[in-house]
Amino acid sequence: MTTSSFLNHALWREHLYSGGWRSASATADVIEPATGTVLTRTGRAVAADVAHAAEQAASAQAAWAAQSPRERAGVFLRAAAIFQQHLDELALYVTRETGAILPKGQHELREAITFCHIAAAMPMQAQGQVLPSGAGRLSIARRVPHGVVGVISPFNFPLILTLRVVAPALAAGNAVIIKPDPRTPVSGGLLIAQVFEQAGLPAGVLHVLPGGADVGEALVTEPRVAMISFTGSVGVGRRIGELAGKHLKKVSLELGGSNALIVLDDADPDVAASNIAWGAWLHQGQICMASNRVLVHEAIAPAIIERLVAKATHLPVGNGATGQVALGPLIDERQRDLVHAAVHASVKAGAQLLAGGSYEGLFYRPTVLSGVRRGMPTFDDETFGPVVNLATFSSDDDAVALANDSHGGLAAGVISASVGRALAIGNRLKAGMVHINDQTVNDDAVNPFGGPGAAGNGNSHGGPGDWEQFTTWQWLTVKDAATPFPF
Repeated sequence: MTTSSFLNHALWREHLYSGGWRSASATADVIEPATGTVLTRTGRAVAADVAHAAEQAASAQAAWAAQSPRERAGVFLRAAAIFQQHLDELALYVTRETGAILPKGQHELREAITFCHIAAAMPMQAQGQVLPSGAGRLSIARRVPHGVVGVISPFNFPLILTLRVVAPALAAGNAVIIKPDPRTPVSGGLLIAQVFEQAGLPAGVLHVLPGGADVGEALVTEPRVAMISFTGSVGVGRRIGELAGKHLKKVSLELGGSNALIVLDDADPDVAASNIAWGAWLHQGQICMASNRVLVHEAIAPAIIERLVAKATHLPVGNGATGQVALGPLIDERQRDLVHAAVHASVKAGAQLLAGGSYEGLFYRPTVLSGVRRGMPTFDDETFGPVVNLATFSSDDDAVALANDSHGGLAAGVISASVGRALAIGNRLKAGMVHINDQTVNDDAVNPFGGPGAAGNGNSHGGPGDWEQFTTWQWLTVKDAATPFPF
């Protein structure tokens, strides 16, 4: 790995990436959650910037889509090489900006490389079908790009959750406008712009506008933006879905949800507790796939609780960039206060606090709640914090009923010594992704990723879902010559 500095803060200092690096009318500091220090200062977009970006993107898109498949593929191969060359430096920066532990930052970079490789293959794939037709007439159904795609991405895994949309959208021939979360504008957008600019992406095809809700709303309502991809909270997702529907736009919503992990009575308690801890506490629980509700058979619950409390007591919490801790900070005070309020509202409603439930600064202790049930905020809603919410059941039917007692699940898992029994339960779960003998935090980059209900609108990014998401069907017919009609 190279030790030379790749990150060029001068590029984005008080700048946006839209028609190149240009001065912004507003700026914002980027704060490192673990230390409270200023990492950098970027431009902050305003609503008026969206129209300018959309005009340039719409103008540049056609020429980009018209480039040969090999030329487009080459951009992604070069981008992957840049990410690989500077992996150590970029992983450390993503770790610091997101308040992560270093292995999580490294994972984001490795996945970014994979997403670029997958995108590089897309232009070389078949993009349509020859349909049956009469003699002298060719009938083709082909996939064509939407035009301009708007991407509104979150703070938790900003590089992965932005690039998993940006890479295939670009590969399919679209131009893209990113609105990253203003708390992680570099990892979620400006870093991507620097990499793709160096990789040879034509000017005007990609824009990055860090900003608030006003910028997001302007992006959704902008007439030249044909599709919106949003990853974030259910509340904001509902608002975006409403606006996109009003403006007749395609919209893809990935909203997380209250995911369920079921542990059956024949499971190994040590292995099950390890799965629960990883699924609930990884990246402080700030993952859309986190094991939010842990449903444990009553016969094995005491053994599971004993092990989880021990883990919660001993897992170190601190600055993840040091490499010495298991959990880092929550992203900011607002998120910390939301988590704390949900935990203690559930305790007030009857849940038992067995470990954690306290914090120092943004560092929230890994928490174990038992006796969680419907009507408590940590059961009904996504906590998005390092909280194990335990509920017990007595039969497989009870487990299924508890797991499906939600507004929608992105992911679910079942742990059992009997694969057949676990699969029978898994087949009954209402979730977009189901894992047998694994916890809920899984993504292989090539799989369809999404879920029903409050988890989103049933759409899926990734693998076979990418062509469906980022293109639309066009029917093309060709006749040997124009022929007369009876009129």
